Amino acid sequence: MQIDPNHLRILAAIVDEGGLSEGALALGKTQPSLSRVVSNLEQRLNEPLFEKGRRPLRPTELGRRLADEGRAIHLATQAAEDIVDRFTRGQAGSVRVAGSPIFMDGVISNIIAGFQQNHPDVRVDQSYGYASELIDRLELGTIDLGICPMLDEDVPEGFEFRPFLKGRNVIACSAGHPLARKKSLRLEDISEYPWITQPAGSPLYQDLRDVLRSIGITDFKVSYSGGSLSSIITILAGSDAMTVLPYSVVFMHPGKVIHALPIRIQHPKRELGLLMKTENDRTPAVRQFVKNVSLQFQSLSRAITERQRTEVWRA
Repeated sequence: MQIDPNHLRILAAIVDEGGLSEGALALGKTQPSLSRVVSNLEQRLNEPLFEKGRRPLRPTELGRRLADEGRAIHLATQAAEDIVDRFTRGQAGSVRVAGSPIFMDGVISNIIAGFQQNHPDVRVDQSYGYASELIDRLELGTIDLGICPMLDEDVPEGFEFRPFLKGRNVIACSAGHPLARKKSLRLEDISEYPWITQPAGSPLYQDLRDVLRSIGITDFKVSYSGGSLSSIITILAGSDAMTVLPYSVVFMHPGKVIHALPIRIQHPKRELGLLMKTENDRTPAVRQFVKNVSLQFQSLSRAITERQRTEVWRA
């Protein structure tokens, strides 16, 4: 026998509120409509749901057990409505984001932490990849967003790129490096020190070679290559080696472990930004992530620009 779940919810309200009038008031219905529901149920079941002649109404055993089920249905309905509400407001769901390793570890991880402070029930699945791979994965639908440095002319048709930070590289070393203590630096001062290079496929690898070539250094010693940002920072902190890093990564690194030398070098034309498909079927959680990340980057960009102006390239 099929029973209308709404009838069980009505039965639960009558039992919980102690009467037809009270149940009707709680549900926003009329007492006669509730009376008809109870009467029809009793006729279909051929069993009484309330003890006859008892005031206030007292459910029979069958009435109590059906009311328990109605109560469970009511709670499940409320939970389902809450799930839908939180999902449609972008407060629940998931975001699949991938990006360049150095930026993801050095900058974006802090941005994600800020997002999840206000969206604790949104799961963020983060992975790594460079621009060409991110384009392929976005095309396949295996990620929602890419975060990477790009040139506008390299953005394929059918994709949208929202730039956040201009490409600004610095020569980075440990805070205790001999050159970090010098008041006046010349380009030739850096030629005697070893270098840490990024993985060969990284845009920063080519940036390093371009920077050194632009200042006349073609033969340089590599003391460490590849590795994660964490390992690069560790090697920098414990040696006299240097490397080229985005200033945003140096800016976001906590403490006084690494130092940006105040030497003007050429900067890449590309900008760090969000890469996504132009089609408008992003989930509410993804839309909230894009909005939140955009706002955080606006604030970060202003802070970085001011720090660069006053501390790094003040000369």
